[in-house]
Amino acid sequence: MFDGYTPGVERKKTLKMKSVRIEGQIRSARGKKAARAARSEGQIPCVIYGGTETIHFSAPTTAFKALVYTPEFQLAEISVDGKTYRAIVKDLQFDVVTDALNHVDFLELVEDRKMIANLPLKFVGQPEGVKAGGRLEVKLKTVKVRTLPKYLAEHLEVNIEKLQIGGNVRVEDIKVDNIEIMNSPRIPVASVVTTRALRQAETEEAKTGKK
Repeated sequence: MFDGYTPGVERKKTLKMKSVRIEGQIRSARGKKAARAARSEGQIPCVIYGGTETIHFSAPTTAFKALVYTPEFQLAEISVDGKTYRAIVKDLQFDVVTDALNHVDFLELVEDRKMIANLPLKFVGQPEGVKAGGRLEVKLKTVKVRTLPKYLAEHLEVNIEKLQIGGNVRVEDIKVDNIEIMNSPRIPVASVVTTRALRQAETEEAKTGKK
């Protein structure tokens, strides 16, 4: 079924991934009491898993600002005990009362091992339906993907220039090499809907035409 959208040319990843450097220190003591003590000293307890070993460490609260409080997808380069680990954030825990960051889980990137991540969508172009008076509605801001670390991108581009009023861009319309999108193919990610002003104008035009 034609949704008013013509998929564009498949896009290959050309972006250099942004990364945030974090200097951490090994956590020898673990458990709730040790975690509370670390947080009281301005440190965030963390864990890195997915590689050959699991690393428990802590780092200053300020080190996570650029990584956590942003809609961008970024890598983390974590230095602990003389070794550097490339990883992505897998889970964040916040205090239920203060909303302060409490704990971070990282997944280490292993070159030949596929991993799952949520990548932001970047919509490119002004839809024809918007030019005709419609309104763009974004339904999905990220998609879940499975890929090798070398194919990770800061975002996936979706060309919406041909999107008409009443049309949808769906997950199945997103074309990208070497990345498997795991969301259901028929889920809409963006659509152009008619506006009240446009409906009124069409009604007035129809009335005028009947006179």
